[in-house]
Amino acid sequence: MSNHEPITGQLLLRSMVGDRIWRLMDSDPAKFKSEVRDYFERAYPGFTVVRAKYPTIYLRDDRG
Repeated sequence: MSNHEPITGQLLLRSMVGDRIWRLMDSDPAKFKSEVRDYFERAYPGFTVVRAKYPTIYLRDDRG
């Protein structure tokens, strides 16, 4: 299985986050989105979160 998956014709990086963040998806969706964005801003600068479908977070490479 590759680290990239096509969605709408674009290759995206697939990554994951911990259970603590996933639990927020149901209890506090706004906090979930914020935590995911913050996590990937630190972990993958220049990438944008485009989709979250348990257990995978899909990221687009916007580094240029």
